[in-house]
Amino acid sequence: MKTYENTGNKDTRSGFGAGLEVLGKTNEDVVALCADLTGSLKMDAFKANHPERFFQVGIAEANMIGLAAGMTIGGKIPFTGTFANFSTGRVYDQIRQSVAYSGKNVKICASHAGLTLGEDGATHQILEDVGLMKMLPGMTVINTCDYNQTKAATIAIAAHNGPVYLRFGRPKVANFTPEDQSFQIGKAVHLQEGSDVTIVATGHLVWEALEAAKELHEAGISAEVINIHTIKPLDDEAIIASVKKTGCVVTAEEHNFLGGLGESVARTLATSHPTPQEFVATQDTFGESGTPAQLMEKYGLNAAAIVKASKKVITRK
Repeated sequence: MKTYENTGNKDTRSGFGAGLEVLGKTNEDVVALCADLTGSLKMDAFKANHPERFFQVGIAEANMIGLAAGMTIGGKIPFTGTFANFSTGRVYDQIRQSVAYSGKNVKICASHAGLTLGEDGATHQILEDVGLMKMLPGMTVINTCDYNQTKAATIAIAAHNGPVYLRFGRPKVANFTPEDQSFQIGKAVHLQEGSDVTIVATGHLVWEALEAAKELHEAGISAEVINIHTIKPLDDEAIIASVKKTGCVVTAEEHNFLGGLGESVARTLATSHPTPQEFVATQDTFGESGTPAQLMEKYGLNAAAIVKASKKVITRK
């Protein structure tokens, strides 16, 4: 069984900041806009080194999206930054009309997604954003798992022509993917080979999936683990090939089970290879205030929940 080393817990939002800093030095067309959360989005280095390409719009997220859409007409590649709740729910109309419908090359970068925003509570913990964004025609949706992958994804999306939603988080989590990785939009990453159950995970749940695979291995169950960093376009081929081997699948995400990764996988399987599936996700509920660890435990978004779902789905084969 392959093992992965956690090189040290890091927050994924810092990976975004590091990637943006690289782009500031290597791509003069990249501009950054922020809605009064420069420190929280780790955009300080870009602002300090490229002040002429940084725009602080204040608490005016809708205006930020409109400005970003306009900048693309002049050939700029705008990266917008604020919390995921404000990046999507608050400005959905502007994204739909000015970015998606118009096919504008805007990169909507969203931090503090999901329950792991923690103590700020339900009003800030968006669990519907992936669903909102993947429903928009032409929108690419990316949800990275650690610091290194977030940095690589940030750099990669600048070269992608079209609107992108990049989702990442606030807490420090395991950093285990290669520092020098090549990030390919729409290409799943096979982390673990297995024969009894496929675990398809995204974001913070990828490390939990690997931890679950260890526990399942000790119980004599061989789990295949796939990191789906791009939810749209989904790597259908990788998922179908895996479930043809294992005969069942568990999807794991820090998002509502309605509208997220799990539903995208279910659509793929329903149309191409019907397979028993279990969902590790929030169950049509809002969050609440608490530490990230407490919330992940209460809402069943951890390795233990993935192990339980895996054992259950195996009985349905």
